[in-house]
Amino acid sequence: MTEVSLISSYDALLADLDGVVYAGPHAIPQAVESLERLAGAGVALAYITNNASRSSEQVAAHLRELGAPATAGQVFGSALAGAELLATLVPEGSTVLVTGSQTLIDHVAAQGLIPVTSAEPTPAAVIQGFDPGLAWKDLAETAYAVAGGAVWVATNTDLSIPQTRGIAPGNGSLVAAVTAATGKTPVVAGKPEAPLFITAAKHLGVSRPLVVGDRLDTDILGGNRARMDTALVLTGVDTAQTALAAVTDERPRFLLASLADLYEPYPDVTVADGVHSCGAATAWMEAGVLHLRGQNEDLDTWRAACSAWWTANPDTTSATQPELAMSDGPRVLAEDTQR
Repeated sequence: MTEVSLISSYDALLADLDGVVYAGPHAIPQAVESLERLAGAGVALAYITNNASRSSEQVAAHLRELGAPATAGQVFGSALAGAELLATLVPEGSTVLVTGSQTLIDHVAAQGLIPVTSAEPTPAAVIQGFDPGLAWKDLAETAYAVAGGAVWVATNTDLSIPQTRGIAPGNGSLVAAVTAATGKTPVVAGKPEAPLFITAAKHLGVSRPLVVGDRLDTDILGGNRARMDTALVLTGVDTAQTALAAVTDERPRFLLASLADLYEPYPDVTVADGVHSCGAATAWMEAGVLHLRGQNEDLDTWRAACSAWWTANPDTTSATQPELAMSDGPRVLAEDTQR
């Protein structure tokens, strides 16, 4: 085990929000305290969100209400990432049809682009983000511009968003409607694509960020695509078992029980004679079965399991849950029983 804390190897933490900092109306246990310790450790903090309808200050104010350290300059949403991505695709001064919130309009204008509200004449580009006030005519204008050849950027493609009354269509559902009408697909800025993470690191001026999130298919995949180290924290959606079964592109480098684990040495996984060991736990493959020796509730068991299974299956494009054999005893090879 490395004797220095995990976070000491990084100069920034790029943290997801829901499932990492808070769950519903409440902060997740140990999250606020862990985030407050970052400044003393000399580690920059950024919050990464696909939300493109709220301003950075609105998000920061919500975090401060929960007790978390947050300023507008620490919040990076897909609206900013989308506008900055768009600015690399069209010349300064280009007209852009903005389908989304005032926050998105402001970010587009800040890039030296000209926001417009109509697809006639055809603008140079379209940027599409979520806003609860969007209507059919807004999607129609988007479709007209895209069909007319405008560059198309989507802030994110989240199919759904949680609301007080239940699950509602997200920006991805609205983007899908335009795709259905035009047969085209946009360039995407938000998670699980890389630009949002790259934007945050660039603004912070850091080179060794650690991405932490609770979802494999957005946080971890996006961080991996940005070529950053990733940590799955088990306080939200995904579990150690879903991480074990994850496709290659969604596999995190670290498994954390909570953000407090950032300040502990991360246990090494060693491999000898095909046996993967982490702490007191071991894992090995035999006849296609993943054998585990350790306690189910011990995260080291799953760290060893992931190492063994991922080594045996380095390139997978579909989530596959291995057949497991749990044991509290020592490893017994099949050939040992025949001696």
